[in-house]
Amino acid sequence: MTELTKWKLKQSHWVLDHQWSRVRRDEVELPDGTVIDNFFVNVRPDIAVVLAITPQEEIVFVRQYRHGVGEILLELPAGSFHPETESSESAAARELAEETGYVGEKHILLATLYDNPVKDTNSIHLFLAKNVLKKEEEIKLDITEEIEVILIPISQVMERIIDGEICVAGTISAIFLALEYLRKNE
Repeated sequence: MTELTKWKLKQSHWVLDHQWSRVRRDEVELPDGTVIDNFFVNVRPDIAVVLAITPQEEIVFVRQYRHGVGEILLELPAGSFHPETESSESAAARELAEETGYVGEKHILLATLYDNPVKDTNSIHLFLAKNVLKKEEEIKLDITEEIEVILIPISQVMERIIDGEICVAGTISAIFLALEYLRKNE
């Protein structure tokens, strides 16, 4: 078996350093000595995704426009955060409340995954919140958000994945992990 070796970072500089987008250009040396001087890395904040289940066994989804792909998508409540200033659990609770008005007592960490480890630096933190309740709190959306909250019975979720209606990778990962968690623990 071949022993894998990390690349050597020779130098790095910012190509774009904006509050909403940071791109780094790295010069790296591969294990065979080859030097690549234009390896671009997207430096992104982490993401918290929460699969919230109501007492009626419905999952709380949001439908919203996603400009990167130019589509209106059905996904779980989620949002970015900086681990240096906020915990992933508090980010998950905050995003759930801000986007949907639902709150839960406890958020269970299902997994922490890399989003796109080839070019991006961030992780996705997937949470499960059970018995969430709708509060009378005002939903606090960002200027770029227009959200429709949709409740889907757990029994219908797999069909919607198979039909392609639910097609966001982080959402699908959270669904599978949450269903497995529930199967093992209930």
